[in-house]
Amino acid sequence: MPHIFYLPIKVVAEDIDELNHVNNIVYLRYVQDAAVGHWKTVPEEIASQIIWVARRHEIDYLKPAFMGDELVVKTWVDNFVGVKSLRHCEIMRGVEVLARSVTHWISLDAQTFRPKRITEEIVKQFFPDTE
Repeated sequence: MPHIFYLPIKVVAEDIDELNHVNNIVYLRYVQDAAVGHWKTVPEEIASQIIWVARRHEIDYLKPAFMGDELVVKTWVDNFVGVKSLRHCEIMRGVEVLARSVTHWISLDAQTFRPKRITEEIVKQFFPDTE
């Protein structure tokens, strides 16, 4: 089972667009913030070895969020293959799913910025039950 990370979010005025709900680009920011927050749970000596760049974002917008809503972004890593990783997010208001996303990430060496294979040490941070 993957390690699941939860990021609480309170919708603020800057998140609202002319349609009076959270703008679609803000959902993407929530996804990014959750990914960064989850990565920051990795010990620094491991995390400092690589950086992540997004290759592709896919977002399904299911329901709108509004000013003052208390949301939670639930995120987890699906898999690691070579230098690639898939991360899922669900943006939720209570038990109601407002949006779902999948992001394709590429790991780069933090020094050279060249693609770097994801190590078993990193995999274990997100799949703690893996041997």
